[in-house]
Order: sequence, then structure tokens, then C-alpha cells
Amino acid sequence: MNLSKIGLLVIMAMYLTGCFFTKAITVPMRGVGAVISGVGAVMSTIPVAGNIADNALEEVDDAIDDVADTIDKVPI
Repeated sequence: MNLSKIGLLVIMAMYLTGCFFTKAITVPMRGVGAVISGVGAVMSTIPVAGNIADNALEEVDDAIDDVADTIDKVPI
């Protein structure tokens, strides 16, 4: 990378607020969690095993939300 690109990157990093930075990280995480939850809902139509899988994927979605909430609280 040449010096102008590095300088532009540094300036952009200085002007990004912490809120924007954490949202840029956590929004994709939450999207993945929603997809996982949707897959679990579809799988729940399978008798017996589907409900177990749905519950497990819901727990994964909840864990992703917890991590994203923690990242949002980081004082940057």
C-alpha cells in the first residue's frame, strides 16, 4: 500500500465513532444468528430430532446476541 492509502485509512479510523465501529462488527453477527435461528425453525418440522436441533440453534443465536451486546458496550 502506498502512503496516501495508509494516510486515508488512518484518517477514516480517527473519524469513525466507537458506536459505528461496534455496529459494523455486531450487525453481521446478529444476521448470522438470525439465519441460524431460521434454520432451526425449519428443522423443527422434523419429528423429535428437529425440536432438539431447533433448541440447540436457538441457544447459539442467544449466545451470538449476548456476545454482540457485550461488544456494543465496549467504550471505544
